[in-house]
Amino acid sequence: MAAATPAPSVAELIERHQDTLDRALAAIRSRDYWSPYPEFPKAYGENGAEAGKAAFDALLGGVFALDGQPTDGELVGGETSPYGIELGISYPHAAPDALIGALQTARPAWAAASPAARAAVCLEILARINARSHEFGHAVMHTTGQAYGMAFQAGGPHAQDRGLEAVAYAFAEQTRLPERADWTKPQGKRDPLTMVKEFTVVPRGLALLIGCNTFPTWNGYPGLFASLATGNPVLVKPHPRATLPLALTVRVAREVLAEAGFDANVVCLAAEHEGSTIAQVLAVRPEVKVIDYTGSTAFGEWLETNAGQAQVYTEKAGVNTAVVESTDNYRGMLANLAFALSLYSGQMCTTPQNILIPRAGIATDEGGKSYDEVVGDLAEAITGLLRDDARAAAILGAVVNPGVLQRTVQAAGGEYGELALTPRVVTSDEFPGATIRTPALVKVDADKPDDRATFLSECFGPVSFAVAVESAEAAVEMLRRTTAEQGAMTATGWTVNDQVETALVEAALDSGVSLSLNLTGGVYPNQTAAFSDLHGTGANPAANSAYCDAAFVANRFRVVEVRRHS
Repeated sequence: MAAATPAPSVAELIERHQDTLDRALAAIRSRDYWSPYPEFPKAYGENGAEAGKAAFDALLGGVFALDGQPTDGELVGGETSPYGIELGISYPHAAPDALIGALQTARPAWAAASPAARAAVCLEILARINARSHEFGHAVMHTTGQAYGMAFQAGGPHAQDRGLEAVAYAFAEQTRLPERADWTKPQGKRDPLTMVKEFTVVPRGLALLIGCNTFPTWNGYPGLFASLATGNPVLVKPHPRATLPLALTVRVAREVLAEAGFDANVVCLAAEHEGSTIAQVLAVRPEVKVIDYTGSTAFGEWLETNAGQAQVYTEKAGVNTAVVESTDNYRGMLANLAFALSLYSGQMCTTPQNILIPRAGIATDEGGKSYDEVVGDLAEAITGLLRDDARAAAILGAVVNPGVLQRTVQAAGGEYGELALTPRVVTSDEFPGATIRTPALVKVDADKPDDRATFLSECFGPVSFAVAVESAEAAVEMLRRTTAEQGAMTATGWTVNDQVETALVEAALDSGVSLSLNLTGGVYPNQTAAFSDLHGTGANPAANSAYCDAAFVANRFRVVEVRRHS
């Protein structure tokens, strides 16, 4: 029998991943495209897809073991696939006191490790997750409803990119000050004053990651790896309908930590049944000093109000707005917007909701187009994109949330206004039990109070509003006010008018939202690239932080100085 491969030491991990870390540090400065994780499925080996599917299938119907983590013997679960297959996975449950105690015991050694050591361990975790991207793709697909292509990319390599980005920012901020400085102050004819000053990074304490249902890894990895890389043990509390992707993440992290000589309980899983209140209990524990949360505005605001002992990073709801004033590529604009509204059934926090169009119409390369023509052509573009059910299923994915499904029913019934495009049921030959709906496009008027009450609130899912506005100026002002008052993760504009473009940019800067202009190609309003694009700004009510900038990592630790005469 061959001898087991010895576990790598921390020094070996640092050497193994130094080039990747150096390139990540360069990427966050240059903001050009870069990724160490291939986004193409075939890059993971000839049999990678089959092996990943087999690994996922092996998890179904079983108990998800986490060796060495506290447990009270109870098992929790209940995830169901939006594609109609049975998951039947159960997870070990533990009381908050036991989880907190285990993390506290693991904390000192992890906090004492160098920033380089912690970064290397994080990069090894990411490398091992990356090697299992197909398995993670299936886990994300069957808990979130993302179609497999999107689940593989967004839930795999793109999420890993965001995790690595957080590690790079964390390392850069922790090493901004020297560990030691020799200080000399001249005193004229007297001997100079001399001191030795030492600067030590001190992590804040325990971190709590509260996962979301739609993008458990993509939205979870920035906070997870930012906290880990800055020396904070992390308690991962997944959404009960999307536990598996983060449970797999925790398992990989624990394996790497143990192999590197650290207590595996630096990372623990807090699994729960649907309807449990463990997040509220954990969030106000005095030991919890950092919280990352993605989800509803109501609970995000509750955390910001009640978890005063912690540094709280939230991404909440918003109303994303697009302004259509003019274009020199009408068909390209329609295709871009149709895809953006359809991708993952609008279940992205970055999907445009309100499309503001002047009542008098817009100028295009095909001549003037009235409001009704623009709306009709957009409806036709969406219909054409999704006409084939197989293609539609690959773009739309499945509806994951009962509330989203209910909103499509309400839209179809005319409760939101006049329908320019009625949602329809899509059937999947591969997954007959999948819940798939095409988008609804609703015509509303900005000057009608009842309409305003409808479209100025978030309507998460495949429901968008074509809003008739008085003018381009009125559209820009509505974008500004909506973002400032309701929050937004994205804003989009199409115009060939320099004055309108300037006004859009000024409105985005004033209200604190990232703006995309005149997209007609393979980049869409609801997509962002790690190492280059910032996801959110932290400057409007939709989120108080951004993935990823220095502010996202720097307050997860403090620097303590010790000085003495030399």
